[in-house]
Formats: sequence, structure tokens, C-alpha cells
Amino acid sequence: MRRILNIVAKNWLLVLMFFCGIFLRFYRFSDFATFLGDQGRDAIIIKRMLTFEHLPAIGAPTSVGQVYLGPFYYYFIAPWLLLFKFNPLGLTFGVALFSSLFILINYFIVKELFDKKVALIAAFLTSFSYVLIDLSRFSWNPNLLPLFSLLTIYFFIKALKTKKKLFYLLFGAFLSFSFQLHYLALALFLPIIILALPKLISKFPYSLISLFSFIFFSFPLIIFDLRHQFLNSKNLISLFKTSSSIKTNLLKNILDTFSTLNRYLFNTNFSNLINIILLIAIIIFLFTYLKRKKDQIFNFQLIFLLSLFVLSLYSGEKHPHYLAVLYPFYIIVISVFLSTLLNSFWEKILVIIFLITFVILNFQKYNFLFYQGSNQLKTAQEVARTIFDNVKKKGFTVTALPEKYSDSTYRYFLEIWKKRPIEKDSLEKAEELFVVCEKNCQPVIGNPQWDIAYFAPTKIEGEWNINSIRIYKLTK
Repeated sequence: MRRILNIVAKNWLLVLMFFCGIFLRFYRFSDFATFLGDQGRDAIIIKRMLTFEHLPAIGAPTSVGQVYLGPFYYYFIAPWLLLFKFNPLGLTFGVALFSSLFILINYFIVKELFDKKVALIAAFLTSFSYVLIDLSRFSWNPNLLPLFSLLTIYFFIKALKTKKKLFYLLFGAFLSFSFQLHYLALALFLPIIILALPKLISKFPYSLISLFSFIFFSFPLIIFDLRHQFLNSKNLISLFKTSSSIKTNLLKNILDTFSTLNRYLFNTNFSNLINIILLIAIIIFLFTYLKRKKDQIFNFQLIFLLSLFVLSLYSGEKHPHYLAVLYPFYIIVISVFLSTLLNSFWEKILVIIFLITFVILNFQKYNFLFYQGSNQLKTAQEVARTIFDNVKKKGFTVTALPEKYSDSTYRYFLEIWKKRPIEKDSLEKAEELFVVCEKNCQPVIGNPQWDIAYFAPTKIEGEWNINSIRIYKLTK
């Protein structure tokens, strides 16, 4: 016990930041947990996996381009659904827990590769960053990418510096895991290739370990692609071709991507001039440390800049999770720079002002501290309970308007309550159809939405209202 207290006393600042990070990730998380169509779909798949009804070989499709991810996320997060007795809040808990551990993992990795000062600053920024907090408060495959991309690069660097086969094995595995969490982890491939090239010949046999490890853990996805005439690969290439910024202005897209990254991380809009100055400063910083041969600082700046370049090739709208690969490396670059300003008293004051400003800017987005939660889980349960209580026929189905696939949240609860509707998009004819209008929707009878048109209802047999959501029971 005394030893633990001594460790806490010596690392009180880290412990304080860690518990602040835990609080910000778990406070009222059941009230604010997102439970929409994607979360309902994942919960159904994981539930069927845990009951050995179906073991998925592929993961979820991307929202753009219909490129299927690997199944890693389902298997990794599944134990939490089981521990919570099939309450989907367990999936959110698992993501929040690993996102909290990311603070400590980030600290120890940065401390090992740099020093304690850099590590403390990085842990501070990670703890209070709203975009990282937000990603930690609901279950979704890209939300764990900051953690896994950092671990991927850590094992990559350790593999290059040693001849330990374990690090090559772990690097290949975690690169596969990151790739399966979201395809934008492809951004890591360019810096990895460039950094590995000088040592590729001397360590070629070890590199094969990483390659085989990557293939082994990606095997289900590879088999899927082979069986479907490389559907995934073609869709991925098509996605980058159709949205490539090469067709427009690459430099502008790099600046836009960097500006978006700053907006998400600092929760404010910097002017174009400030963004240009910051980007040029990072590039100058890169070459300064190249000249001084500060390997790790150079490596992380190169990884950040090259990953930024790759992500800029996608010119579509960049949502917060699209930049998940960049967050840990940008935070490390910022932390390294700030650590160089800790020599004099006034420099330390400047760093403290920066960190306080960072918290103030992000604090504005901590809605869970001040506002009422959306209670999406509770609402989904209430809607599902209403449907459950009014099902009279064995063959019934459920759909939603205006987003037809958002009905998976209600389908999940109906399934675990042993009243399973006919599968989505099935051609099996139902005797009853429940339509959940989540927003204002057109007249239910005669609506052209496929589920409704295929059912061809003639009568509204029941109508209920749950928290501004209208439920219609249709029959023929």
C-alpha cells in the first residue's frame, strides 16, 4: 500500500489528469450515449456472434463508398456486451474504458520515446480534448483509432530499433487492427514505407513477420475480397479516385484538412494565416530536428505530415472520426514544441497559459456537464416496448422514416426480448408493419419507401407517440 502511495505521490499530476479524463468520459454517459442506426446494427451483429448464431467475417460498411471494414471491432468489443447482460450500454462502456486507458498508454509511450515533460503535456491535451472525449462516449469502430494508430507506430518504431520478432509481430497485427477500424488508417502506410525503406534490406526477414502478421489478422477480409471479385479493393480505389483532391488543388486541400484538424482539436476556427503559419512552423521544425538528428521527434513529425498529406487526397467533407489517425501524432508534435519552452520562468508561464486556453476552448463543448441528455437508449427501449406490446402476428416487421436503417435500435431490443421481426430487406411477406417516424414524415400509407411499398398497407391499425416519435401499426 505504501509503495502505491509513493508512486501516486511521485506522479500526482498524471494521476490527477487521468482521473479528470475518466470523469469527462464517463460522467452521465448513459444519458448522452449515442444509440442510432449504426450502434443498433453493431449490437445485433455482436449479440448474434455471442450466441453463436453467426460469426461475422466482415465488419460494417463505410458511410461513403460502401467499403466493408474488417470484423476486428466486433470481436474486440463483444465481451462488454456480454458483461452488461446484452445491455448495449456495455459497448459504450468498453469504448470509454479503452479511451481512458489511452491517456496512460499515450503518457508511457511518449515518456519512453521522448521524456516526462513531453509525456505530461501530451497526457494533458489527450485528457481534455473534446474531440477525443466525444469519440470515447459512444460505440463505433473509428472511435478507438487514436489508440490503435499510436500503438501501431509505437510497435513499428520499436521494431526498427530492435531485432525482436515480437515487435514486428505486434506491428503487423496492430496495423491490421487499425486498418479494420477505419480505412483512413491507410494514411499510416506512406510514412511507414518511407521510414522503413532505409532498413528494409538489412531487416527484410523480420519485415516478413510483420507482413504475415498483417495478412493473418486481415485474413477474413482478404477472403471476402477474393470471393467477391475484389469488390472492396475496387470500391476503395474508386472512392479515392472520385474524391481525390489531385483533381482540384492539393495544396488548398492540405491547408483545409489542417484547418479542420485544428478546429476539431482546439474547438475554434483559426484564420487561414494562422493555419499557414502553424503548418510552415511544423515543416521548419521537422527539418530543424532532421539536421540535429533527433530521431523520434523527426519520425513523429514526418508521420504527422505524411498522414496529413494522404488524408488530404480525400476532398470530401472530413468528419471528426476521419482525422482520428492524426490526433495522437499532432498532440505529440505540439507537446514536443511546448516542452522546448520550459527553460525560463516566462516560457513556463506561456505554456501554462496555452494549456489553460486549450481547456477553456474545449470546455465549451462539454455539454454533458450542463444540459439534459438525449437518452437515446431509453427512448429506443420505450419505442421497442410499445411495438412489443402491440404485436399480434408472428410475421411482423419494423422500419423507420426518414432513415429506413435506423430501425436497428428497436430491432435489437425486440430480438433480445425474444420477439424478433422479419429480417431487414427480406422478401418474406409480413402480416404487420410497424413504422417509426423519427421526424416529420409523409403519409405512411402510400409512402414510396421500399419497406412500406413492399408491404402495401391499406389500414393504420394503431398509432402511438413516444418522446415526439410517432409509431404506426399498419396492416393490409
